[in-house]
Amino acid sequence: MRQRSIRIFTALCGLMALTGCGTQTGATPAAPQDGPRTIRAQQVMRLTEVHAQTGMTLLEGPVFDEEGKLLVVDVTAPAGEPKVLRVDVRKKTSQQVHTDERGTYTSAQFSPYDGRLYLTDFSHGAILSLAPDGIDARTFFSGEVDGTPMHPDDLAFDREGNLYLSDSRGMSEGEAKGRVVRIDRTGKDATVLADGLSAPNGISFDANYRGLWFSELTQNRISYLLLDGKGSVASRHTAVRVDGGIAQTDSIAVDADGNLYQGLHGRPAMEVYSKHGEHLATVQVPARAAKGLESATNVAITPGGTRAYMTVSGPGGGHLYTFDALAEGIRQSNGG
Repeated sequence: MRQRSIRIFTALCGLMALTGCGTQTGATPAAPQDGPRTIRAQQVMRLTEVHAQTGMTLLEGPVFDEEGKLLVVDVTAPAGEPKVLRVDVRKKTSQQVHTDERGTYTSAQFSPYDGRLYLTDFSHGAILSLAPDGIDARTFFSGEVDGTPMHPDDLAFDREGNLYLSDSRGMSEGEAKGRVVRIDRTGKDATVLADGLSAPNGISFDANYRGLWFSELTQNRISYLLLDGKGSVASRHTAVRVDGGIAQTDSIAVDADGNLYQGLHGRPAMEVYSKHGEHLATVQVPARAAKGLESATNVAITPGGTRAYMTVSGPGGGHLYTFDALAEGIRQSNGG
């Protein structure tokens, strides 16, 4: 979820200033002779329009529910308009799941522990949980971690239901104060796993839950945290440097083969890397359709299938695009 979009949005809202189901083929890949192949995504539907009150729309956090419906958050939706939507991608219809007066929701994930939907509230440093049908809203976590408030951006769960968050703080002051934070599944114990980061954004477990991939928006890099199996970090290193040009690294999803799908803010495209750092593919919106689209923030791959759905936004509205992923979807394929 992108700092500059949220900065504009939260200023308009009077908030704090911020820095920034099957395997059908959904696209036609073209393979160049050398280097990564190009996969052209196809439009499914326009999901949102630019909101008059906030002057923008920004789709994020696609995640499949147990019925195969796709849930999506609209980061910049004002009070009273849908902030979480449930989409029937086959019928191309959507309905409101949740709205409220003040939340700025940047990601969504279902917990394997209690089955509830968890949302990161970037502006207020909180985690909200909902019943799968959108009712029974509860604040799961809020407040400081190690004496400092969070700006939680993206979210991942381990097998036991503990939460891992990219805390994208500090960049409004021009300092790398971002963190990766672990919160136990009760919401009572919060631990900093990594700090000194430059606007950490995307976060996802690898295919085997051995470690965490996370991206840093203002460094255009993806790093890897190897975990020790007890909730602590065994090692950390820079894994991939993304040649994004004017675009910046956004959210991350991982498929069954361990490939990373790196969303971009500043370009309606997504880069795909192997777990060894090989640049495998670029997923992009066709040039004729790209006008008015500025980001491809995130993706969800159908569980057990290869149909992928990418959230794409800009002055032209918020859209869902589809393409054929390189491998099947797993829990980590729901964009964090």
